[in-house]
Amino acid sequence: MRVLGVDYGTVRIGLSLSDPTGCIAQAHGFVAGGNDKKAASGLLKMVQDFHVERIVVGVPLHMNGSESELSAKVRQFGALLERVCGVTVVYVDERLTTVTAERMLVEADVRRSKRKGVVDSVAATVLLQSYLDSPAARR
Repeated sequence: MRVLGVDYGTVRIGLSLSDPTGCIAQAHGFVAGGNDKKAASGLLKMVQDFHVERIVVGVPLHMNGSESELSAKVRQFGALLERVCGVTVVYVDERLTTVTAERMLVEADVRRSKRKGVVDSVAATVLLQSYLDSPAARR
C-alpha cells in the first residue's frame, strides 16, 4: 500500500511517497503552497498515478503538545485532500521534523542554497517514515 506524506507549509508543501509495500519513505519534491485547492488538485494526480491509498499529513504542535495557530489550517487542508482525493487522511505530530531534516542535510554537506529547496520534502520523508514505522500504520 502506497502512502503519501505531506508537510504542509504556506510557501511549499513538502511531499514524500512510500514504496509499494508501505515500508520505506522517499522524498518526492514539493508543490507550491498558498492555494490549497490548486495544491489538492496536483496531489490528486499524484494519488491516481501512484495508486496512493492513504495520506499522512503532519500537524504542527507546540512543544507541550497543544495545537499551534497553523494546526487548524493544516486540518482544513487535510479535509480538502480527503474530499478531493477520496482516500483516508491520517494526521500525525510533526514536531521537529523540519529541524531533523535540516540536520540531516547539514550532515550530508548540502549547501544552504540547495537545502532551502529540499528541506520540505526531506521533512515530509522524516514524517512519513516515522508514521510507517509506527503501530498505527499497520492498522
